[in-house]
Amino acid sequence: MFCTDIPAPFLLIFSDSIPYLLYYSHIPTAIVALIIGFFVLFKNRLLESKILFSISFVFVVWVFLNLVVWVNIDSRLIMFTWSFFGILYVLIYLLSLYFVYVFIERRDVPFWGKLSGFLLMSAVIVFSLTRYNLESFNLTYCEASEGVIYTNLYYLFGFFIFLWILVYGIYKYFKEKTEFRSQILFLIIGIESFLFSFFLSGFLASYLVEQKIITDFGLEQYGLFGMTIFIGFLAYLIVKFRAFNIKVFAAQALIVALVILIASEYFFVESSTSIILVGVTLIMALGFGYVLIKSVKRDIEQLEILSGELVEANIQLKKLDKAKSEFISIASHQLRTPLTAIKGYTSLIIEGSYGKIEKTVKEALQKTYSANERLILLVEDLLNVSRIESGRMKYELADVRLEDLTRQSYDSLILNAKDLGLNLKINPPKNPLPFFHIDGGKVREVISNFIDNAVKYTEKGGVDVSFQQDTEAVRIVISDTGIGIPKEELPYLFKKFSRGKDTSRLNATGTGLGLFVGKNIIEAHGGKVWVESKGVGKGSQFYIQLPLKWVDPNANAEVGMKEGE
Repeated sequence: MFCTDIPAPFLLIFSDSIPYLLYYSHIPTAIVALIIGFFVLFKNRLLESKILFSISFVFVVWVFLNLVVWVNIDSRLIMFTWSFFGILYVLIYLLSLYFVYVFIERRDVPFWGKLSGFLLMSAVIVFSLTRYNLESFNLTYCEASEGVIYTNLYYLFGFFIFLWILVYGIYKYFKEKTEFRSQILFLIIGIESFLFSFFLSGFLASYLVEQKIITDFGLEQYGLFGMTIFIGFLAYLIVKFRAFNIKVFAAQALIVALVILIASEYFFVESSTSIILVGVTLIMALGFGYVLIKSVKRDIEQLEILSGELVEANIQLKKLDKAKSEFISIASHQLRTPLTAIKGYTSLIIEGSYGKIEKTVKEALQKTYSANERLILLVEDLLNVSRIESGRMKYELADVRLEDLTRQSYDSLILNAKDLGLNLKINPPKNPLPFFHIDGGKVREVISNFIDNAVKYTEKGGVDVSFQQDTEAVRIVISDTGIGIPKEELPYLFKKFSRGKDTSRLNATGTGLGLFVGKNIIEAHGGKVWVESKGVGKGSQFYIQLPLKWVDPNANAEVGMKEGE
């Protein structure tokens, strides 16, 4: 029942017969891990904070049980405690993988991942209850005889997780293009240092004992120092990058951990010289910690001041932007009235309402009319931008058919396309489309704008307009054989004042507002617009999609399909 006549340890883990280096490798490391885990969890309730605390807690449990095995002489207690090592070992590695995924991806693991982890842990627990876990007890060395199959399996699993995290971390590091890649690098180095040292020391100790090369598992204790490395990298992530949204708490936790590590050296120092050196180091650490915490607090105070100034500046910028929008709105209204008058009178003169005019005068008036039309469109775009940004865009809803709106746009643009030597064609839908309860005028304006853009930026060939319908939406597809769009410009095409690099060669009058306005109008109706292009010189396809379940753009709430569609 008992291995020797040595008295039972105090509180299960404290005994004079055990080397103090054992306590130094176990207790300080466990305390530091628990402090960091608790501090991170206390500061916020992020998922990665909870997982980190779980890793720290499971690690501390493993350390405690390992000390129990080392210092106790009751074979029953040793066998019972030893039986949990495989379970805790697998759980540490699973939680580490979980932590790395959530930290990098910023989201939880999918359900299938959690289910796989649960099934694996269930299998490990069931397997631990069999004789394959612990085969017998060695009274000579007062330790359990591990089952080779069970032990090798969970060590193999730990090594597999180590490689998985390594490959995944390298992939994410090279894929990431922002400052976050530095955080990925430090995280992977830290946690892999812990996992590899934990695996290597445990596996070597079990293997060498099994081969009777060594008589105890003393080698295992050196693997625990990997946790200290991991904690160091975590502290750096917190101080440098404010990981886990922690500021001054991180510096405090780091200093506390450092002081505990240094003070714990008193467990095994024996000479007076060593005691003095440890004391001097401890004082220096306290001084360094005080300076660091003061520095961090000062930086935070300065950042808070700057943040307040930025908030105030942002408020002022919003006021200026609002004033700008109001000015554009007023100016646009004032401009639209004379431009409309110019358009009307010029049209009447061209049509001969004021008498017959010479051909040269008529040509000049037609150019004047076209230039005036461009100004009217520009003013209308500016007005729409002002209304969109101020939230004053209103929509007059009616039941209309998209093919009718498209035909109207076609009629207004076909002459211009023919003058440019281009073929503008509409492919009507095979079956009539349902009615849409929308602002027909504004949607027609969007369709016209998209077709006009396709004509403007096509040198030869033509523009085809077609329709697509499925169970949820109808799409108008405007395809051209024009200059195409580089892949890197596609995400910015619908931004305000955004124009392609090569567009000015064909059309110098564009403002970059038409697509922005069109996007907002269609999105207000619950739809969306997008563009596809295979590259420069390969044409483009613009899509205007409206849902069959329509959205009231004035109320911004889904209403449903119109009855009788």
